Amino acid sequence: MRPKRTFEENLALAKARGQQAAALQIVGADKLLDVQLPLWAEVCRGVPNSVLRSALFGVVRRGPRSFQQRVQKASVEGIRIIHTGPQLDQADLDVWEQALQLARTGGLGCRIQFTASQFLKSIGRGNGKSQHEWLKGAFARLAASVVEIKDAHRAYFGPILHHGGRDDQTGRYVIEMNPKIIELYGLDGWSSVEFGQRMALKKRPLAQWLHGYYSSHAKPFPVKVETLQRLCGSQNVAIKGFKQELKSALEKLEEVTYWTWEIDASDLVHLSKVPTVSQARYLLRRGLVHSRS
Repeated sequence: MRPKRTFEENLALAKARGQQAAALQIVGADKLLDVQLPLWAEVCRGVPNSVLRSALFGVVRRGPRSFQQRVQKASVEGIRIIHTGPQLDQADLDVWEQALQLARTGGLGCRIQFTASQFLKSIGRGNGKSQHEWLKGAFARLAASVVEIKDAHRAYFGPILHHGGRDDQTGRYVIEMNPKIIELYGLDGWSSVEFGQRMALKKRPLAQWLHGYYSSHAKPFPVKVETLQRLCGSQNVAIKGFKQELKSALEKLEEVTYWTWEIDASDLVHLSKVPTVSQARYLLRRGLVHSRS
């Protein structure tokens, strides 16, 4: 296993890459970024912060899904999300993230082609009939979901998944992502999520949601237990019960990521992590940290 980089090493990498990234952003400003997603690392998934900091893809119990008609989803201050469609969970987010991964090189709006078997394998699922049926359902839920998302000056409204087709004999899919989703990215409206870590948290939806939420923060600030309960869309309404679930999820998260945490006497959750290279660059830009020369 590759040794983890320290905060100082990531700061150095951030400085080294900063000028190159700025040049790419300038080149793409009027030609690429209207359809081209940021080219994040292959081992990561680039996800809008508005999605990671809300209950759009929530912690949903197994069983029938409710259909939501213009429901405002819980989110952090500054983000507003209105959702119409079936409830979406963390497994649906796996599918959406992988669809974005496939679109990141060809461009939003391009025809993305793959087989169901390839796609299922890429998100750590089996290749049996039940999994193929589940994938059909996941794509149907995403295509049926229309969102209105506003994050500061960024705004998007439309389907989460534009449309697609499927050949049931070959298992081959062709889907398209709406190019306007790029409005949610910008230069600082998204975060890299380490997909291997996310996959290691499979079947632990609260741990997966926490991983996404904290991945979107370069330097996490303390958050109350009840705030996390609201933001993740937990269906466990009892704060005591949710707190026990939260502790278990945080323990699993620490095991996978080595992020450390504690819940203090005021029910504030403190989490410490080493920021990624891009997050270190963000901290440098904002003057929140200083590199060592």
